[in-house]
Amino acid sequence: MSNGKDILVGKTLSELQEIANERGWPKFTARQLAEWVYQKQVASFDEMTNISKKIREELKADFEVGLTPHLKVSTSSDGTKKYLYPYGTLKFIETAYIPEEQRNTLCVSSQIGCKMGCLFCMTGKQGLQGNLTAGQIVNQVLSLPERDKLTNIVYMGMGEPFDNPKEVMKSVEILTSDWGLGMSPKRITVSTIGLIPAMKEFIEQGRGHLAISLHSPFEEERRRLMPIENVYSLPQIINTLHEYDFGKQRRVSFEYIMFKGLNDQKKHINEITRILHGLKARINLIRFHPIPDTPLEGTDDETLEWFKDELNKKGITTTIRASRGQDIEAACGLLSTKEMVKREASDY
Repeated sequence: MSNGKDILVGKTLSELQEIANERGWPKFTARQLAEWVYQKQVASFDEMTNISKKIREELKADFEVGLTPHLKVSTSSDGTKKYLYPYGTLKFIETAYIPEEQRNTLCVSSQIGCKMGCLFCMTGKQGLQGNLTAGQIVNQVLSLPERDKLTNIVYMGMGEPFDNPKEVMKSVEILTSDWGLGMSPKRITVSTIGLIPAMKEFIEQGRGHLAISLHSPFEEERRRLMPIENVYSLPQIINTLHEYDFGKQRRVSFEYIMFKGLNDQKKHINEITRILHGLKARINLIRFHPIPDTPLEGTDDETLEWFKDELNKKGITTTIRASRGQDIEAACGLLSTKEMVKREASDY
């Protein structure tokens, strides 16, 4: 709700149909609304010219389209842009636009903060301040100045997507449906640290690729990095993935942040090879750039390349993700935390 009015951005076609039915509007009004909001991306009801004036007046009285502009943008020397959105008092989320030669990717947030407490993540230091609605997730796409250039969307921003599964699933439905933004599911990836029940729901009912935060193949090491290992262990996650045939349309990948002296040794290569045996998946190696108050250090580039080459020799497709936006604090959670602290200080 906004000023007592309901928001249309974030509603599925079935929800729009329910509104139309309740108000006695023609059945086709729901699809018209979806097209105006998601495909033509208008900001006002006056622009919805194929909807009767009477219905538009009712819409104005009780609804808002609900697009929220970004509060500020930081632009990196490499072209990466970090957009900051306000939500409530002293709450902010981040969205990163990453242009490349072959693709332009948007990294969206699904929560304000995060409660998972991963040792390497700045967002987790904020704690969980709230779940984003499907509308607030989709808004990050619709309000993007570069949306016409966008090719890929990754749910790898602030928050754990499967800690907010209902709204994340709704947002993916809106992004991929013919009445919505009509994106190919092959252009969307949802990342998780391994919340198995919601992960299974996504595999069975959702659309898009799945990325798992691995970071160590050894349970005890992974537990030190990611407390979720105490709840959903790595063997449980791997066994769950083996239950499904992902086929050609969906892909499973593993995200692996490289930490100096912690997870970058020969034994890690051997164990990764062992636990992933029989699973069609790829690995993305990620450089770690230090965040405040963490003892972790990033692996040097020479070791990173060696690690990649050794995994590829083992038959596991492995790539190194390019570091982007380091000069604008592109690591997830840094910008929003900085803004939150600044606003809190200004209140005193």
